[in-house]
Amino acid sequence: MLLALDSSTHKVGIALYDGVQVLGEMMWTSRQFHTVELAPAVAELLTRMDVSPAQLSALAVAVGPGSFTGLRIGLALAKGLALAQRLPLVGVPTLDILAAAQPLLEIPMAAVLQAGRGRLAVGWYRVIQGEWRSDGRIEVLSSEELYQRLQSPTFVCGELGQDERRLLGRKRKTVLLASPAQSVRRPAWLAELAWRRWQAGQVDDAATLSPIYLHHSLPIPE
Repeated sequence: MLLALDSSTHKVGIALYDGVQVLGEMMWTSRQFHTVELAPAVAELLTRMDVSPAQLSALAVAVGPGSFTGLRIGLALAKGLALAQRLPLVGVPTLDILAAAQPLLEIPMAAVLQAGRGRLAVGWYRVIQGEWRSDGRIEVLSSEELYQRLQSPTFVCGELGQDERRLLGRKRKTVLLASPAQSVRRPAWLAELAWRRWQAGQVDDAATLSPIYLHHSLPIPE
């Protein structure tokens, strides 16, 4: 059984997964209370599912980009559980979680997270061998910069506000916008991605796993 934790942004989520089904999932919007909310939420989910920490087989955690504090809290809890229970730990980039939930298309995709100060963290993806794969770039762009960048048909999903959706929606021939429901970052997808990587032996060192922060001149605030 795998426990997945995602506290990358204000959108926080946890899930329990056994390789066959999502046993339990919780999502909420945190208002800078990751520190006091995450651990009790994990305890509540385990209690509801009648699962003890000793019954866990692996852990997954979103590693960013995202909020400095949110990522730090999520990784600290995941590392603590991994070391205390001697469990394998799998770190998954936050934008990969969002990308995994999207329909497979022939056009490229831009996956988006809010980066504060009117900026967006943007990851670029293409479908390769039946799944969305990142090209390795994570850029910090304003909505106007993203608008100008999208010159060929592109699917856009993620944390987009009303103004950003209105702006990008002007490029109807170029931009295909995911619906708000499609753009929810679910911890169940984190769990499923991490399960596959764990089964393939792709685990991380709990002592050295570190978050993906954007460059220091533009930190992502809580």
